[in-house]
This record gives sequence, C-alpha cells and structure tokens, in this order.
Amino acid sequence: MTSATTNTSSAKSLSFTPVAVVTGGARGIGLACVKWFLAHGYQVAMLDTEAATLKQAEQALNDSARLLALHCDVSIPAQVQTAINQVEEKFGRIDALVNNAGVAVFKPIGETTFEEFRYVLGTNLDGAFLCSQACIEVMKKNHNGSIVNIASISGLRASTLRVAYGTSKAAIIHLTKQQAVELGTIGIRANVVAPGPVDTEMSKLVHSVAIRSDYYDTIPMNRYGTPEEIANAVGFLCSPEAAFINGQCLAVDGGFDASGVGIPTLRKHQDGSV
Repeated sequence: MTSATTNTSSAKSLSFTPVAVVTGGARGIGLACVKWFLAHGYQVAMLDTEAATLKQAEQALNDSARLLALHCDVSIPAQVQTAINQVEEKFGRIDALVNNAGVAVFKPIGETTFEEFRYVLGTNLDGAFLCSQACIEVMKKNHNGSIVNIASISGLRASTLRVAYGTSKAAIIHLTKQQAVELGTIGIRANVVAPGPVDTEMSKLVHSVAIRSDYYDTIPMNRYGTPEEIANAVGFLCSPEAAFINGQCLAVDGGFDASGVGIPTLRKHQDGSV
C-alpha cells in the first residue's frame, strides 16, 4: 500500500476528478470508505437506506461540493436506477463502486423464515447486482472502472446462525468473479474484500463478550479489525495502483481465514509459559 500522499497525488494527476459510489455509506465500513475516497481526491456518492443516519453523516462530512448523499434501498431496482442517474447528473461519471450495503439475520437454519432469507439476499446479493448493473452503464462510457464488493469471512468459512448471511456473502464472491471475467474485456475491474470481524456498530450489537473471546482465540493478530483498515484495502483496489488486479478475493481478517486450531496454546508458548 502506498502512502496517502502518493495516492492523493495519483488521483489529482488524472485529467479528471474520479467519482466513487459507496452503498451503505452512512456508517461503519461504508462511511470509512467514503472518508477514504474524499481524502484521496474523489467526489463521492453516499447511498444508504437509513435516512436519519445518512443525514447525520452528510452533515458531519460537510463537503457539499464533492459529496452527494442519496436515500436509496439497493434491493429496489427503481430506487437504484434513480440514484445512479442522479450521480451521473451531478458528477458526470462513475469510476468506482463499492457494494457495501448489507443486512444480517442470525438464526438457526430451521428457524430462519423464507422472508428473512430473502430479506438478507435481497440487500446483500440483489443489491450488489443491481447497483453494479446500473453503474456499469456509466462506467462503460469511459471504458474504465472498478467494482469492489464487500463480502465477509462468513462467505469463505461456514459458521453457525449464518445460513442467510453466509450464503449471501459466498454468492457475492462468485458474482465478483463473473463480473471480472465479463467486464474486464471493457476495462472494468471487479474484486471482493472479505472482512473478518470488524469493530462496527453491527458487530457490537451481535457479538457478545463470549463470541468476541472466541474470535480472539482464532485470529492470529488477536483483535478485531477497524473500518479504516477495510477502507484502505477497498481504496487500494479502486486505485490506479491496482490496475491489473481483477477477480480477486482479499480477506482482510488478521489471518482468521488462514488459521486452524491451537492459537491460544501457541501464544502461551511464545510468551514463555506452559
């Protein structure tokens, strides 16, 4: 990863100001991505379905010239198309799309209703498909663009209570490969970031002290990631420095996906204890 200064210079050296679209951009990983793009010379469209949170984030960022906040449910085709039309009307182009909007229902398989299953897939998977489809039409005009889909370590590793969430994230990983193969021929790259446990409002709500302890035991780096660390990876994949990276899944997880068993025991030995 190059320095922030280098990336800023790269963006400003272009003959145009790049434009990024971030879904679920009002908080957590999405908001961190919005801040990354603004800090690196982009104009940004921030989409979110939570109107009050969106307004609060817009006011806090206080950059009306470079920021467009749009209330949008990414699972509804008409709302997506209207939002992307507004982005093109204001900024004239789209160079990067971050499909971050996501929801979760954590229940056993037998207790997850079909409505809940479709609710999760409707936002997490259908939303990524719909937003990509709309943005591609704008990106094609410049024969250039980058899509980064936000999956999850739950799309790479199965876990309990995640039949809807994990399935949606696994599907996003394959959707990304389909996009990379087809769109790479017209200059649009697609990659996926699979975060491990991240300190967001969502994780704080659903991860009990016991669950956090279990994660610490399995993550070699012995901590959760931060939204900013995920945003750094997303920004890099959207940047000119990643121009030949296409169809890849990057797990930003502190080594969680790579680990097996015995991490707590290993730490004890490394500390000199038995």
